[in-house]
Amino acid sequence: MPNSNAIGWFDIYVNDLKRATAFYEQVLGRTLSPLGDPTGETVMMGFATDMGVYGAGGALVQSAHSRPGAGGCMVYFSVADCAVEASRVVSAGGRLVRPKFSIGEFGWVALCEDAEGNLFGLSSPR
Repeated sequence: MPNSNAIGWFDIYVNDLKRATAFYEQVLGRTLSPLGDPTGETVMMGFATDMGVYGAGGALVQSAHSRPGAGGCMVYFSVADCAVEASRVVSAGGRLVRPKFSIGEFGWVALCEDAEGNLFGLSSPR
């Protein structure tokens, strides 16, 4: 068994890649970049990934094989203070499901819904 984190990558499925990209860029303050798909079956915009640092990389994915929606996997984005990014969710076209709340010794979390209907979390140490 390799010595690594359990999660190596994530896909967030979307219907409207342009709308989803704009949403995450506005909320997280990060630029997403086009990713090629060797199968040619999907169109993807990737979150910046540095395989030499802690955490998992991932992408927004438009695919005929999957669709967005709440109730599936939950992705938590690591941020400095989740209240800051959570404050941008509604103006970016999403919905704040649960404002910043304590998860004890593990920090703080805010739960949100993106412009595609996917539930996601924002996690911070303070």
